[in-house]
Amino acid sequence: MKSEKATGNWVLVAATTASAMAFIDGSALNVVLPSLQRSLQATATDLIWILNAYLLFMASFILLGGTLGDRVGRKKVFMWGISLFMLASFACGVAPSPVWLIASRAVQGVGAALMVPGSLAIISSYFKREARGQAIGTWSAVTTMVTMAGPALGGFLADLGWWRMVFFLNLPLGILALAALYFKVPESRGEHGGKTIDWAGAGLAVVGLAGITYGFVEIPKYGWQHHRVIAAFFLGSVSMLLFLWTEARLKQPMVPLKVFQNRMFSGANLLTLLLYGALNVGLFILVLNLVQVQGYSQLQAGLATLPFALLLMLFSRKAGSLADRYGARWFLVAGPALVGVGFLLLGQVQRTAGFTSYWYTYLPGVLVFGAGMALTVAPLTTTVMSAIEENMAGTASGINNAVSRMAGVLSIAILGSMAVAAFSQELHSGAATLLLDASTEQAVLAQANQLGGATVPEQVPDAQREPIQQLLDASFLKAYTLVMHLCVALALLASVVAAFFISSKR
Repeated sequence: MKSEKATGNWVLVAATTASAMAFIDGSALNVVLPSLQRSLQATATDLIWILNAYLLFMASFILLGGTLGDRVGRKKVFMWGISLFMLASFACGVAPSPVWLIASRAVQGVGAALMVPGSLAIISSYFKREARGQAIGTWSAVTTMVTMAGPALGGFLADLGWWRMVFFLNLPLGILALAALYFKVPESRGEHGGKTIDWAGAGLAVVGLAGITYGFVEIPKYGWQHHRVIAAFFLGSVSMLLFLWTEARLKQPMVPLKVFQNRMFSGANLLTLLLYGALNVGLFILVLNLVQVQGYSQLQAGLATLPFALLLMLFSRKAGSLADRYGARWFLVAGPALVGVGFLLLGQVQRTAGFTSYWYTYLPGVLVFGAGMALTVAPLTTTVMSAIEENMAGTASGINNAVSRMAGVLSIAILGSMAVAAFSQELHSGAATLLLDASTEQAVLAQANQLGGATVPEQVPDAQREPIQQLLDASFLKAYTLVMHLCVALALLASVVAAFFISSKR
């Protein structure tokens, strides 16, 4: 019994440490984006692709990673993913240009796709059903505790000009996870299924999601009717239809569509799509707002999101345990509703006095938002992992992780593009009222694709610099408010989905 408990602890060490790599990479990267944008001279579209290249390849291949683990060994595939993630993180850290960084992030996403489903699948296969909710709650809490320093540390490093260190942080964590897996964690795999791997499905998923994402990202630049946008949507839509057709015909598909006949599983994944879509784009636009408009340093922006992580750390384990006892339904109704209220509070804040006013401007929204996520994360994960058979744990984890990452891809592409369009429209209409000379107006409008990175051009006379800066700030806040209100709608819709789809039974 003592040996079994010790092995269980090592299972949690390996799973949480490897997951922390992905969480640190995401949370810290959001904070260093302004510094990264200046260092690499990246546009707002580049920033969207730096985030989405990772999410896109992770969402597309994570389904393959889950089924691959079930068939050839979860521990083995988990270790492959960690190793690839570490190599790609090093490549990201030495990136000389946005294109290099985007390509390295894509490879990092493939590594994460092999790595992330393995963490929950190993937990689910090792721990018995009655202890699984508490184990997943521990995974949520410890992962958050390890990574909650990510935004603050990322901001600190970015303020020093060391934003590349955010990627290098993954290397020691990866070594620790590999050591724990190799020496202490037993191998596990699904009870059935051959060695056939659904490469066609994975390829179609990549092309489909990439086409749809590219179409939305390029709309602000080219418009809905441009041949590039139309071609991208057509290619993406056809590829996704072929993906569904392929999965329905294969004996061993990457995504067994029959699992969606389970009402609970389908509802939990729809809730994930809506809620994590709001989460990804909401944090992206919030950090840009804090640094580029409100005057926060990147360290202060990281500290501003710290209460959110702290609430997750303190209450995820308890929420998972209570969901085991009373059922997950009301946690999944109340949690997303609170997240929506948090986004509403954050969206009401306009121009502030900077970090000194944080306590009564942004903190209330961050606390409510964090409380909602703390109620949601562990019960949602437990619902997904308990909805279908245990021998498909890797597949279930892969599907749910794919949905959450796909939510990030689509929300950042769609809502991010809407933010760029709103910023550009407000900038054009505002510039017309300032009565600028032709060259100055052209220089200002040339930055319409920079979003929060737009600055007053150097050639602008001193008398006009302040009005132009006010216009840039007002244009960004218009886009920020739009995105936050859309996040409110997504979160409240997730709450409604929980009420209709999630059972109140244990």
